Amino acid sequence: MSSFIREKFTQHMELHGLAKETQRGYISGVRCLARHYNQTPETLTNEQVRAYFRHLLLERKLKWGSCKTYLSGITYFYRHICNREVDDRFGLPPRPRGRKLPSVLSMEEVQTLFSCVDNLKHRVLLKTIYSAGLRVGEVIRLKPEHIESDPSRMVIRVEQGKGRKDRYTLLSAQLLEELREYWRTYSPGPWLFPGQNPHTHITSTAVWSVMAEAKKKLA
Repeated sequence: MSSFIREKFTQHMELHGLAKETQRGYISGVRCLARHYNQTPETLTNEQVRAYFRHLLLERKLKWGSCKTYLSGITYFYRHICNREVDDRFGLPPRPRGRKLPSVLSMEEVQTLFSCVDNLKHRVLLKTIYSAGLRVGEVIRLKPEHIESDPSRMVIRVEQGKGRKDRYTLLSAQLLEELREYWRTYSPGPWLFPGQNPHTHITSTAVWSVMAEAKKKLA
């Protein structure tokens, strides 16, 4: 992908308010397509793109969800940057049926899971996800001012959540005490849960790694 096309792509996504993480995913999907053919993506035919998705599914054996992520970025690129419309999702079939429901942890298992996390910051982050019903992408973008601890309010303000909508979720008294202990220990800056660079928030990849490590200990 040329620097000009990438810049045009990025500017369009920024103008329409796509999250930075979504932008990176979309760019990555289009870049992988271009590398597969060693050709600039805007010159590829629809049939070439369909063949690419057959390659991902049948040869690389990627899961349907991964292919769907690629499809989102590639479709966005052709629709908005190349003014091309594709009605058949580049041949990607519908999600396979028969998916198993995710296992649900009991209260005892949840408490045990938390106890497996020694790092206070990581433990409070996971408790915030569980107690407030937040998505990973929402919890990593929390700021201290989003915690509204006035007894008449007791809510967490979630900005630009799913669908880029703002919303409120309940703040329990127990979680508030956990957050206060965390605040006294870490005194975070602009982000409630900063990354290695205190001026940026923790990444979703880091959060998933914390969860995976805790589940290993739980097992």
